[in-house]
Amino acid sequence: MEFFNSALGKNISFVRPAYFIISGFIGIPNIKFYYVFLFFVYVVSVLGNTAVMAVIYLDHNLRAPKYIMVFNLAFVDLFGNSALVPKLLDIFLFDHRYIPYNDCLTFLFFCYTCLSMQTLNLVGLCYDRLIAIIFPLHYHLKVTHRFMFSLIASFWVFVIFVVLIAVGLLTRLSFCKSVLINSYFCDHGQIFRLACNDRSPSFDIGTSLPVLLVWLPLMFILFSYLYIAYALSKVATVQERVKAFKTCTAHLSLVAIYFIPILITFTMSSKIHPNGRIINLSLSSVFPPMLNPIIYVLQTQEIKESVKKLFKIRNCNCSSNLSNFSVGGD
Repeated sequence: MEFFNSALGKNISFVRPAYFIISGFIGIPNIKFYYVFLFFVYVVSVLGNTAVMAVIYLDHNLRAPKYIMVFNLAFVDLFGNSALVPKLLDIFLFDHRYIPYNDCLTFLFFCYTCLSMQTLNLVGLCYDRLIAIIFPLHYHLKVTHRFMFSLIASFWVFVIFVVLIAVGLLTRLSFCKSVLINSYFCDHGQIFRLACNDRSPSFDIGTSLPVLLVWLPLMFILFSYLYIAYALSKVATVQERVKAFKTCTAHLSLVAIYFIPILITFTMSSKIHPNGRIINLSLSSVFPPMLNPIIYVLQTQEIKESVKKLFKIRNCNCSSNLSNFSVGGD
């Protein structure tokens, strides 16, 4: 009860600053080249994820439930990078480090929502592989279009609800002294530590968020693959095991790319210089959305075949148009 009384703060006035200041990197010369590099990463991410969504939409052979989750992953990657990178470039390349209070909380909401959805998308894709390998005869009964749409909707509702609670609790804090955020964006942990009143509710939700949105999804993925490996070792030949795990390579690559930098930051946060923490977190935010479409195109046979087919159709249409033009000219 004390948690909610403290959080709601009825009949209490709060000191809210007009703006926050995003510190970014400290004492690194020519750091603007790094932000230019992030811009090019963003451009590749936009092109890659747009292409994946277009291929899935245009090819009716990719309307399987699994590709609904892949489409959602590409959408989240595109939306998340578009929420983060342009604002980041505006702050640091054009030196707009003063960000209004409400804009900062909005920035935080979209960044955390998209980063959290990335982990839950990986959970959904892991569940798809688990059922496909362990229960292949029941796959089409268990993993249906309706189930996948319901799973994605539940992920969105859960993430938005949790992040809204975190943002709502920040509005119950007073900021009496510093408004300098030691990060590259409006980071939840950095913001609530600036408060001068009771910040325990925000501390509690800040502790719970990594558990709910990082550690539990990662544990589910690890235990799922351990179970897959155990099941295959009992019933499959070596060739069948290799064939089954080949269907998981794209997903495992995404898991490694997303979780390893985050785990390094969480486990070694006290030993990492603030600049190193910002580099690690910024790269782990923008690199997976860039690499995800590349990995899926290169390591997923169905998407590779679909891309080849779409290019073949386009080339045939171009050749047909040229032929018609030549005939018309004659």
